[in-house]
Amino acid sequence: MSQNEIRNIIEVALLAAEAPLNVERLQTLFAKGDLKPDTQAIRAALAALQEASAERGVELVEVASGFRYQVRAEYAPWVGRLWAERPARYSQALLETLSLIAYRQPVTRGEIEDIRGVSVSSSIVRTLMEREWIRVLGHKEVPGRPALYGTTRKFLDDFGLQRLEQLPALADVRDLDALHADLFSEQERALANAQKEAE
Repeated sequence: MSQNEIRNIIEVALLAAEAPLNVERLQTLFAKGDLKPDTQAIRAALAALQEASAERGVELVEVASGFRYQVRAEYAPWVGRLWAERPARYSQALLETLSLIAYRQPVTRGEIEDIRGVSVSSSIVRTLMEREWIRVLGHKEVPGRPALYGTTRKFLDDFGLQRLEQLPALADVRDLDALHADLFSEQERALANAQKEAE
Protein backbone atom coordinates (compact mmCIF):
# COMPACT_ATOMS: atom_id res chain seq x y z
CA MET A 1 0.00 0.00 0.00
CA SER A 2 1.41 3.38 -0.97
CA GLN A 3 2.02 6.23 1.48
CA ASN A 4 -0.55 8.26 -0.48
CA GLU A 5 -3.24 5.59 0.10
CA ILE A 6 -2.34 5.37 3.79
CA ARG A 7 -2.63 9.16 4.12
CA ASN A 8 -6.03 9.19 2.36
CA ILE A 9 -7.42 6.40 4.56
CA ILE A 10 -6.25 8.18 7.70
CA GLU A 11 -7.69 11.49 6.51
CA VAL A 12 -11.17 10.10 5.84
CA ALA A 13 -11.13 8.19 9.14
CA LEU A 14 -10.26 11.36 11.08
CA LEU A 15 -12.98 13.32 9.25
CA ALA A 16 -15.59 10.62 9.92
CA ALA A 17 -14.66 9.90 13.55
CA GLU A 18 -16.71 11.38 16.39
CA ALA A 19 -13.67 11.58 18.67
CA PRO A 20 -9.89 11.93 18.29
CA LEU A 21 -8.06 8.83 17.05
CA ASN A 22 -4.64 7.76 18.34
CA VAL A 23 -1.96 6.01 16.29
CA GLU A 24 -2.87 2.57 17.66
CA ARG A 25 -6.53 3.04 16.71
CA LEU A 26 -5.54 4.26 13.24
CA GLN A 27 -3.45 1.10 12.75
CA THR A 28 -6.55 -1.04 13.36
CA LEU A 29 -8.08 0.42 10.19
CA PHE A 30 -5.72 -1.69 8.11
CA ALA A 31 -6.35 -5.44 7.79
CA LYS A 32 -3.46 -7.89 7.60
CA GLY A 33 -3.95 -8.29 3.86
CA ASP A 34 -3.48 -4.53 3.37
CA LEU A 35 0.19 -4.76 4.38
CA LYS A 36 -0.53 -3.04 7.67
CA PRO A 37 1.59 0.13 8.03
CA ASP A 38 3.83 0.47 11.05
CA THR A 39 3.76 3.29 13.59
CA GLN A 40 6.37 5.25 11.65
CA ALA A 41 4.27 5.14 8.45
CA ILE A 42 1.17 6.28 10.34
CA ARG A 43 3.08 9.16 11.94
CA ALA A 44 4.53 10.15 8.55
CA ALA A 45 1.01 10.24 7.08
CA LEU A 46 -0.21 12.37 10.00
CA ALA A 47 2.70 14.80 9.54
CA ALA A 48 1.89 15.05 5.81
CA LEU A 49 -1.77 15.77 6.63
CA GLN A 50 -0.76 18.45 9.14
CA GLU A 51 1.47 20.09 6.55
CA ALA A 52 -1.26 19.88 3.89
CA SER A 53 -3.75 21.64 6.18
CA ALA A 54 -1.39 24.54 6.92
CA GLU A 55 -3.14 26.85 4.41
CA ARG A 56 -6.68 25.57 4.99
CA GLY A 57 -9.53 26.56 7.29
CA VAL A 58 -9.14 23.34 9.26
CA GLU A 59 -6.09 22.00 11.04
CA LEU A 60 -5.00 18.58 12.20
CA VAL A 61 -4.05 18.76 15.88
CA GLU A 62 -2.93 16.26 18.48
CA VAL A 63 -4.80 16.28 21.77
CA ALA A 64 -4.71 13.88 24.73
CA SER A 65 -6.91 11.23 23.04
CA GLY A 66 -5.20 11.35 19.67
CA PHE A 67 -5.51 13.36 16.48
CA ARG A 68 -8.52 15.32 15.20
CA TYR A 69 -9.41 17.87 12.58
CA GLN A 70 -10.75 21.13 13.95
CA VAL A 71 -11.72 24.53 12.64
CA ARG A 72 -8.94 27.10 12.96
CA ALA A 73 -9.71 29.61 15.73
CA GLU A 74 -9.84 32.55 13.33
CA TYR A 75 -12.76 30.94 11.44
CA ALA A 76 -14.76 29.91 14.53
CA PRO A 77 -17.14 32.93 14.39
CA TRP A 78 -18.42 31.94 10.95
CA VAL A 79 -18.81 28.28 11.81
CA GLY A 80 -20.53 29.26 15.07
CA ARG A 81 -23.36 30.79 13.04
CA LEU A 82 -24.43 27.30 11.98
CA TRP A 83 -25.89 26.72 15.43
CA ALA A 84 -28.60 28.92 16.92
CA GLU A 85 -27.64 28.30 20.55
CA ARG A 86 -24.93 30.33 22.20
CA PRO A 87 -21.94 28.60 23.75
CA ALA A 88 -22.24 27.93 27.45
CA ARG A 89 -21.01 30.69 29.77
CA TYR A 90 -19.44 29.49 32.97
CA SER A 91 -19.49 31.27 36.30
CA GLN A 92 -16.37 32.53 38.02
CA ALA A 93 -16.93 29.95 40.78
CA LEU A 94 -17.07 27.08 38.29
CA LEU A 95 -13.89 28.23 36.52
CA GLU A 96 -12.07 28.66 39.84
CA THR A 97 -13.13 25.17 40.94
CA LEU A 98 -12.05 23.62 37.64
CA SER A 99 -8.70 25.44 37.82
CA LEU A 100 -8.06 24.23 41.37
CA ILE A 101 -8.86 20.65 40.39
CA ALA A 102 -6.61 20.86 37.31
CA TYR A 103 -3.64 22.31 39.21
CA ARG A 104 -3.98 20.54 42.57
CA GLN A 105 -5.34 17.11 41.62
CA PRO A 106 -6.13 14.84 43.29
CA VAL A 107 -8.05 17.22 45.53
CA THR A 108 -11.09 16.93 47.80
CA ARG A 109 -14.06 19.27 47.84
CA GLY A 110 -13.03 20.38 51.34
CA GLU A 111 -9.55 21.32 50.13
CA ILE A 112 -11.08 23.36 47.30
CA GLU A 113 -13.33 25.12 49.81
CA ASP A 114 -10.34 25.88 52.07
CA ILE A 115 -8.44 27.48 49.18
CA ARG A 116 -11.41 29.44 47.79
CA GLY A 117 -12.72 30.43 51.23
CA VAL A 118 -16.31 29.58 50.27
CA SER A 119 -18.28 26.38 49.87
CA VAL A 120 -18.38 24.59 46.52
CA SER A 121 -21.91 24.25 45.20
CA SER A 122 -23.09 20.75 44.35
CA SER A 123 -24.30 22.09 41.02
CA ILE A 124 -20.74 23.15 40.11
CA VAL A 125 -19.37 19.67 40.76
CA ARG A 126 -22.34 18.13 38.93
CA THR A 127 -21.82 20.42 35.90
CA LEU A 128 -18.11 19.60 35.73
CA MET A 129 -18.88 15.88 35.93
CA GLU A 130 -21.65 16.13 33.32
CA ARG A 131 -19.22 17.91 30.97
CA GLU A 132 -16.86 14.99 31.72
CA TRP A 133 -14.10 17.44 32.67
CA ILE A 134 -13.59 15.91 36.13
CA ARG A 135 -14.04 12.50 37.74
CA VAL A 136 -13.65 10.83 41.10
CA LEU A 137 -10.16 9.32 41.26
CA GLY A 138 -10.66 7.63 44.61
CA HIS A 139 -11.28 8.50 48.24
CA LYS A 140 -8.96 10.11 50.77
CA GLU A 141 -8.09 7.89 53.72
CA VAL A 142 -9.46 10.21 56.41
CA PRO A 143 -12.71 10.11 58.39
CA GLY A 144 -15.65 10.44 56.03
CA ARG A 145 -13.52 9.25 53.09
CA PRO A 146 -14.12 12.32 50.87
CA ALA A 147 -13.91 11.92 47.11
CA LEU A 148 -10.67 12.91 45.38
CA TYR A 149 -11.29 14.78 42.12
CA GLY A 150 -9.09 14.99 39.05
CA THR A 151 -9.42 16.02 35.43
CA THR A 152 -10.22 13.68 32.55
CA ARG A 153 -8.89 13.05 29.07
CA LYS A 154 -11.99 14.88 27.75
CA PHE A 155 -10.91 17.97 29.73
CA LEU A 156 -7.56 17.86 27.93
CA ASP A 157 -9.26 17.31 24.55
CA ASP A 158 -11.78 20.13 25.03
CA PHE A 159 -9.04 22.58 26.06
CA GLY A 160 -6.72 21.48 23.23
CA LEU A 161 -4.06 19.97 25.49
CA GLN A 162 -2.09 16.76 25.16
CA ARG A 163 -1.09 16.60 28.85
CA LEU A 164 -1.49 18.60 32.06
CA GLU A 165 2.05 19.95 31.83
CA GLN A 166 0.82 22.21 29.00
CA LEU A 167 -1.33 24.22 31.40
CA PRO A 168 0.09 27.71 32.02
CA ALA A 169 2.46 27.80 34.99
CA LEU A 170 0.77 28.99 38.17
CA ALA A 171 3.28 31.84 38.42
CA ASP A 172 2.02 33.07 35.03
CA VAL A 173 -1.60 33.03 36.19
CA ARG A 174 -2.03 36.19 38.26
CA ASP A 175 -5.80 36.04 38.55
CA LEU A 176 -8.61 34.03 37.03
CA ASP A 177 -10.21 37.08 35.40
CA ALA A 178 -7.08 37.55 33.29
CA LEU A 179 -6.94 33.82 32.51
CA HIS A 180 -10.60 33.82 31.51
CA ALA A 181 -10.05 36.88 29.32
CA ASP A 182 -7.05 35.24 27.63
CA LEU A 183 -8.99 32.05 26.92
CA PHE A 184 -12.01 33.70 25.38
CA SER A 185 -11.05 37.20 24.27
CA GLU A 186 -9.62 36.17 20.89
CA GLN A 187 -12.79 34.29 19.92
CA GLU A 188 -15.05 37.05 21.24
CA ARG A 189 -13.05 39.73 19.37
CA ALA A 190 -13.25 37.71 16.15
CA LEU A 191 -17.01 37.25 16.61
CA ALA A 192 -17.51 40.97 17.29
CA ASN A 193 -15.46 41.90 14.20
CA ALA A 194 -17.42 39.46 12.05
CA GLN A 195 -20.72 40.93 13.31
CA LYS A 196 -19.50 44.48 12.51
CA GLU A 197 -18.53 43.41 8.99
CA ALA A 198 -21.95 41.79 8.48
CA GLU A 199 -23.75 45.06 9.40
